[in-house]
Amino acid sequence: MRENTAEILELASYKVMTASHGKEGVRLTNEFNPDLIICDIMMPELDGYGVLHLLSKDEHTANIPFIFLTAKAEKEDYRKGMTMGADDYLTKPYDDVELLNIVEMRLKKSERLKRQFERSAKGLDQFIEEAKSFDLIAKLAEDKKVKTLRKKETIYTEGSFPSNVFFLQKGKVKAYKSNGSGKEYITELYKEGDFFGYIDLLQGEPYQESAIALEEAEVSMIPKDDFFNLLQGNREVSSKFIRMLSNEIKDREERLLHLAYNSVRKRVAQALVTLVQRYQEDKAKPFSMSITREDIASMVGTATETVIRTLSDFKEERLIDMKGSLITVFEYEKLVRMRN
Repeated sequence: MRENTAEILELASYKVMTASHGKEGVRLTNEFNPDLIICDIMMPELDGYGVLHLLSKDEHTANIPFIFLTAKAEKEDYRKGMTMGADDYLTKPYDDVELLNIVEMRLKKSERLKRQFERSAKGLDQFIEEAKSFDLIAKLAEDKKVKTLRKKETIYTEGSFPSNVFFLQKGKVKAYKSNGSGKEYITELYKEGDFFGYIDLLQGEPYQESAIALEEAEVSMIPKDDFFNLLQGNREVSSKFIRMLSNEIKDREERLLHLAYNSVRKRVAQALVTLVQRYQEDKAKPFSMSITREDIASMVGTATETVIRTLSDFKEERLIDMKGSLITVFEYEKLVRMRN
């Protein structure tokens, strides 16, 4: 059966690798990262459920389309496989056309969802339309609300309970924490095309920080029920958010290390580098951005007066220029070296 299946796929111009048992299949998947997996349920050494479980736990293999192949047609087998995250189910015996149709359909759907969508309102609509093509959430598009924000307008506050995931269509947003005396520490900066507000939603806890618009902004609000349905309905979508979450955690850990051990001069350089990395659009021109000294102090974790003195030093060294709240970075590479 394995050889016949491989031969049918090879005649259809697919490149095929086969494994005689589950452990060998997991090894080949980790080594070659295939575009699709067809896996029998009943196998020696490791059955199909075990293969799917192991691959689903690894972020590098969790988003590979997975089709179960079995002679069993009982509903409980079908339900168990789909609950674990299988994308489809093919029952033996099957004919050539049935096999090729299901493979082609799953590859096309996987490719559509892997596309790099434009980071804009149009890109969000594209993402939603592709998700809908997986029979996931029609309501995600229907219930999408867009909120226009003024500069310094609050999006959510620390201690409130999450009810939405946010997508920044336009503008800039900061997330920050406050201590007992009201001092702020900026934990994250968001730009157009970023999702935010989903960490606490995933944890089922109140917001651990507040979010506020740095300038006029437009934010799409996705209801939490639709967001969870989207994550639970497709492994590829959930893997996307898992990667986003893991990257955000790594970035925050690195910033905390800089905050704990670096001098103020290095931390101010790091803050300027972060602004360039987050918000520079035209790399052919020096980066400029209007930002208050208080916000930079919140990024650095020091007094505003100390930040002002350090920025003045940078200006004398011709690393930056300042005109009111507008800061222009001339020597980005020197600032990068300075922060290390």
